[in-house]
Amino acid sequence: MKLFKFNKTSLYLSVLIALFCSIISLLLIFFFLKVINFDVISLGIFIFIFTCSFSYLLLHNSYEKLIIKRINELYNSLFPATTSSSILKSSEDIELLTRNLKKLNIDKNLEIEDLKNQDNFRKEFMGNIAHELKTPLFTIQGYILTLLDGGISDKKIIKKYLKQTSKGVDRLTYIVKDLDLITKFESGISKLEINEFNILTTIYNAFEMLEIQAQKNNITIKLDRKYNKPIMVIADEERIQQVITNLIMNSIKYGIDRGITEISINPLEENKILVRISDNGEGIDKEHLPRLFERFYRVEKTRNRKSGGSGLGLSIVKHIIDAHNEKIFVESQVNVGSEFSFSLTCVSPNDIESLKI
Repeated sequence: MKLFKFNKTSLYLSVLIALFCSIISLLLIFFFLKVINFDVISLGIFIFIFTCSFSYLLLHNSYEKLIIKRINELYNSLFPATTSSSILKSSEDIELLTRNLKKLNIDKNLEIEDLKNQDNFRKEFMGNIAHELKTPLFTIQGYILTLLDGGISDKKIIKKYLKQTSKGVDRLTYIVKDLDLITKFESGISKLEINEFNILTTIYNAFEMLEIQAQKNNITIKLDRKYNKPIMVIADEERIQQVITNLIMNSIKYGIDRGITEISINPLEENKILVRISDNGEGIDKEHLPRLFERFYRVEKTRNRKSGGSGLGLSIVKHIIDAHNEKIFVESQVNVGSEFSFSLTCVSPNDIESLKI
């Protein structure tokens, strides 16, 4: 640690004071003694050096104390939880303040950046939700106003309009239900019903639910191989089925003609498995992957509306997996396909061993 630090301000003031004292001393000697010789000049130089040194030490000490006092006040205002008087006792400790201020500056910049991102996300979210609600509402309004105006006597046309109105109502219902579910997960209201179940059974149930939709889109959904033994996991079966259904449905929606959606189960860690849903569909640009699980985020502006749904499917998937304290991953390449995968906890390590065979 340095015992003494040079201070320019104190030096300049000391020189001015010393010059003033020396000149005054010489003038007094000349005025009273009426003599100027080498001894007098030597005395003036001595007075200058002594006064300069003494003034510098005095000013430097006072100046340092003043700075430390002001810095302590500043430190207390910035870090109220820290007792600055116990930290800043000397000029050496100012280095600590410098480091803390730099850290504070970085933290505040990150905080400001985060607030800006949140504000942008809020604006984008409000715009998206307004757009998502506006589309079905205008559809419903258009058909109902047409029917209320009268002039349509053809029962087939009336039935067609009512069906389209019903679809608009269904779409609104999907959006409201999905938003409500996400809100419950984020606020911690929605509780998971954790139990043991066979993940293979859950996958087969999802296959049965989506079989007609897959056939309509000319997509084959299958397991990568035959699994001879049950694979028991610990999770909320209903929610995990929702995850698998949403991911397969996405794969079907954006798959290619005669495409394939394949599910595989692989060992991950000691008591973890990885459920993988892969396809050879359209694929997604890498730039979109970080935001893929945001609410209403669309890779293409018209993608969700053309395919139906609320635009919240992947966001719900992420919330469900996070609620289980598990991880979800995504890999994709345009015109090659996509793979979504998530981890689950196994009941027995034997189930994981059977996957390695």
